[in-house]
Amino acid sequence: MSLSSTPKFRLGTRRSPLAMAQAEEARIRLAAAHGIEAAHIEIVPVTASGDRIQDRALAEIGGKALWTKELDAWLLTGEIDFAVHSAKDVETIRPDEIAIGAILPREDVRDVLIGAASIAALPRGAVVGTSAPRRAAQLLYARPDCKVITFRGNVATRLAKLAAGEADATFLALAGLNRLGETGTGHPLDAGDWLPAPGQAAILIECRADDQRTREFLNAVDDASTHGAVMAERALLAALGGNCHSPIAVLTSQNEDKLVLRAALFSPDGAERVEGETMFVPGDLTAPAALAKDLLSRAAPAIAVHFSPA
Repeated sequence: MSLSSTPKFRLGTRRSPLAMAQAEEARIRLAAAHGIEAAHIEIVPVTASGDRIQDRALAEIGGKALWTKELDAWLLTGEIDFAVHSAKDVETIRPDEIAIGAILPREDVRDVLIGAASIAALPRGAVVGTSAPRRAAQLLYARPDCKVITFRGNVATRLAKLAAGEADATFLALAGLNRLGETGTGHPLDAGDWLPAPGQAAILIECRADDQRTREFLNAVDDASTHGAVMAERALLAALGGNCHSPIAVLTSQNEDKLVLRAALFSPDGAERVEGETMFVPGDLTAPAALAKDLLSRAAPAIAVHFSPA
């Protein structure tokens, strides 16, 4: 295909270093899948509201929409053809006009602890920086003696805050570190003991639902295994009615031709925890919904109050 005859696409992304790295990964995969030069896919960055506001927890200032609303607007007005997101940052309920065009192969889902070799190795009364309710609740469940303070910002910002002594330790996603080339930073936590966030380590690409040309273009890089797992996790979230204040942890694994989804809900202070598991065929979104119902039926009031099931 000649340079002039190859259609061009505009890829929208947040401007943060990790978002740009994820956009570049998507561009490289798409170019390879279609046998075209990467230059045919133009990266169009935007500064998201969530990147501009760094002094408050995400849940206090508008939730996950702060990562998507600018790109949604560009997508719906045709300024971009598709948008690249971290799957964990995309709201569960999306506009009908927007569709998931592809989910790329998942990276390592583990969290990394920076500042200590393990949760048990944290000093007594350690101050730990995080803005994620899931991480805060899991930490306080395991180590109620620790104190959690709000840590916002990109990887470099959070590492700088830690180096400045604002906290004794913090958490980062291993997938993000790997994508930024920051390998060897911190201590990965066993995903079976320290459950990841729903959608963690997956790159999700959205386009306009009625844009068949772009949907076909994106379909070439859709990873069926990751797609099935992420959609199951999103179905669980939808059935739970969780939000940015709701501490939810999920680990999805493959067992031959089935998926195993293990989920835990916490009270924000880590005092209460409820866990469950389900096995199902990929694409069966009723099983995660049933698990959500089961979890909420067994959840203590201190947990259930943070969920609003439909």
